Amino acid sequence: MTIDFTPATIHQLEPSDLVQEDRVAARVYTDPEIFEREMTQIFEKTWIWVAHESELPKPGSFKSTYVGRNSVIVTRDRKGAIHTLVNRCRHRGASLCEKPRGEANGFTCPYHAWSYGLDGRLRGIPYPDGYEGVMSKDEMGLHKLRTESYRGLIFATFDQDAEPLEEFLGDVRLWADRFFKQGGGYPLKVLGTHRFRFRGNWKIQLENTTDGYHFPIVHRSWMSSVDGETADMLSFMTDPASTCHDLGNGHSVMHMVPAHIDLDADDGSEPLQPRFDGLVAELREGGADDAQIRKLVRAMHGTGSNLNLFPNVGLSSAFFRVLRPVSVDETIIEHVALGVDAPEEIAGPIRRERLRIHEHFQGPFGFGTPDDAEGWDRVQRGAQACPEMPIMVNRGLKREADAPEGWATSHSTDETGMRAAYRMWKKMMSNG
Repeated sequence: MTIDFTPATIHQLEPSDLVQEDRVAARVYTDPEIFEREMTQIFEKTWIWVAHESELPKPGSFKSTYVGRNSVIVTRDRKGAIHTLVNRCRHRGASLCEKPRGEANGFTCPYHAWSYGLDGRLRGIPYPDGYEGVMSKDEMGLHKLRTESYRGLIFATFDQDAEPLEEFLGDVRLWADRFFKQGGGYPLKVLGTHRFRFRGNWKIQLENTTDGYHFPIVHRSWMSSVDGETADMLSFMTDPASTCHDLGNGHSVMHMVPAHIDLDADDGSEPLQPRFDGLVAELREGGADDAQIRKLVRAMHGTGSNLNLFPNVGLSSAFFRVLRPVSVDETIIEHVALGVDAPEEIAGPIRRERLRIHEHFQGPFGFGTPDDAEGWDRVQRGAQACPEMPIMVNRGLKREADAPEGWATSHSTDETGMRAAYRMWKKMMSNG
């Protein structure tokens, strides 16, 4: 049933009525009450990406991050198990850890020195005689989230009854497997992260990762700054092989460089870009053979696909893009650069080149991110006006067809991925 958005009704409709198949009410970007419901009905109910296993390389490693607005610590304990712990002392609620990452034997509250193990168990209380007969330490460990991983991607959820992670990911697994082929036979590892915030709702960024339509318009400055081979590789606007699939559960994948979807599918006809001639020479000098060099160099720009995982992470060409909602009109974005975990003579040159590519587009002084952020800011400001006027997500609606795998599919410039995310949003916001 289609519900009209009118000045008289727009502020009265339930959140789930604000999302229709071809449009979204701008109120989903601006209403603080809707934001509060999203935090509990989405971010505390489903699987949220929290880390990559390479960020926790050995027992005692930890990383601080967020699930929704809940501060959490992701740890690897002495037996190698990974935990996600709410960063809140069970005594008086003080935060335990203010460092973004590091190594520790455990966590001690700076207020009254309650101490916890890497698995969250309460290990010690100063002057414990006052607690005799009051409580058991076994009952006062840190609040733990259910934590599972796939291909090194670590997810956590507050919902202990949530479906298994692999079931939630479903057909995403195929595309995640392909994404990690860009290591050229070596595992991928996190090289570093840069973080910024924009004055806009988190869903604006969620949409952007699956929005091919904006690319040649918003990123003209970046297109004019790269060599011809790179620009040609990303000229997907009129390429019928460049598609977007709805993978279910709000996830989608958009292909901007169809020839790089599966990096193992290589008939040898694609020449390596001349810009990497120096890199090829370095790798050869480091002992890599021609086949290995081809794999590594051909993967320099990643897989040419944006894999959007509802609600908070994108595996975007050659990096992770993570979003963290702060308030209804404020969002933090992290761009996580990836390199290969290989011997230094291989990893060093590859890491350097991948970081330069990353900085060129995603970096704080890059050509791509500032242009994207300008667009997101404008959407948020514009959404304040005439709230009964919807945000349109109807591009390509009538040319969607089912792929043999059953995925709703259209061109990469269509808004299939956005519709996929909003179907999941609507479903979760209907479960109050």
